[in-house]
Amino acid sequence: MIDPRILREDPDRVRASQERRGASSDVVDRALSADSARRAAIADFEAKRAEQKQMGKKVAQAKGEEKQQLLAEVKDLAAAVKAAEAAQGVAEEEWKKALKAIPNLADDAPAGGEDDFVLIEKVGKPRDFEAEGFEPRDHVELGKLLGAIDLERGAKVSGSRFYFLTGVGAELEFALINLAMEQAREAGFTQVIAPALVRPEAMEGTGFLDQVDDGVYKIEDDDLYLVGTSEVPMAAYHSDEILDPDTLPRRYAAFSSCFRKEAGSAGKDTKGIIRVHQFEKVEMFVYTTVEESYAEHQRLLEWEKAFLDKLELAYQVIDVAAGDLGPSALRKFDCEAWIPTQGKYRELTSASNCTTFQARRLDIRARTENGTTPVATLNGTLTAITRAIVAVLETHQQADGSVRVPKALQKWLGREVLEPIQK
Repeated sequence: MIDPRILREDPDRVRASQERRGASSDVVDRALSADSARRAAIADFEAKRAEQKQMGKKVAQAKGEEKQQLLAEVKDLAAAVKAAEAAQGVAEEEWKKALKAIPNLADDAPAGGEDDFVLIEKVGKPRDFEAEGFEPRDHVELGKLLGAIDLERGAKVSGSRFYFLTGVGAELEFALINLAMEQAREAGFTQVIAPALVRPEAMEGTGFLDQVDDGVYKIEDDDLYLVGTSEVPMAAYHSDEILDPDTLPRRYAAFSSCFRKEAGSAGKDTKGIIRVHQFEKVEMFVYTTVEESYAEHQRLLEWEKAFLDKLELAYQVIDVAAGDLGPSALRKFDCEAWIPTQGKYRELTSASNCTTFQARRLDIRARTENGTTPVATLNGTLTAITRAIVAVLETHQQADGSVRVPKALQKWLGREVLEPIQK
């Protein structure tokens, strides 16, 4: 959640952020009203409790008929105190609910929706297949030729948007994971295998609980959720902890399977493995100070770019518009790789600075000279496997259906070219 002091002291800043997101500022007014009601409820309870204590002193000193009369008043007052305490509890819950309805302050993100991003840079040049004299195949056709992707059996076994990676397809996944983990280790990240099932507290703490209907799978009987990204378990990793500031930044590279309903993407990318229900990903996650978070955000972006450079891809970097941010992110940079058969750039990685939004919900603090303060959390995709496979296959394909292996992957795949299987 946002810092409540900002809401109280500078509500217009919060309203401006909502406007940048294209969202209603009514949540600001509701939160301010809830805060006023909460403060009034606290004052009422404390006043009644103080009166109750004073009355207790009078009863102790009274005698006879006066004492009996005071005891009757004490009984009525006790009921009033109990009611005031209950009213305070309700007001506190309404305040927390109203505060959590406000997304992070998108002060620096471009205003607008999905199409209002700002282009930061383009890296590399898309291949000119026409100049090379052949029509590029899409990743579905290449996957069949290579014996790498089996969509038909994926649909037979599990339904639409599922797949098998077979042969060199499976090898390519492991190669991408190994390359990502190697880079993360060399950059000083602690490697993690993260759970794919989490409790509701982790989902709520990271701001994903609101997406349950459209994007998240829930295991009803066990009250657990399948994660759509290891950002969720990694954000909750240090929940309810006070961290030593000398240990910051804490950088983790977490591997997990990811699960997404994709309910809000009906009709989009139904062909192939760009938008699927299950995939594997290596996610960078960082705990640091707010002051250092902005520079760390740039570092995450540079690590993502370095990985895409190793895959020898053409890509662009965009500053995502406020209306396209999730509730936790203050700002997000996406790297989008050129997909030849689609003739456009598609998202491969994202890097987000969530400042203290998640840490406040999950109660993650660092000890300072002046007490404790919430830490900042950041996340960034090092590699999302299926989309990386799509980009590698389509970008590095050759006229005969074979695929050249980027040099950085060759030691993991043990070959320079992926050859079509013999029929």
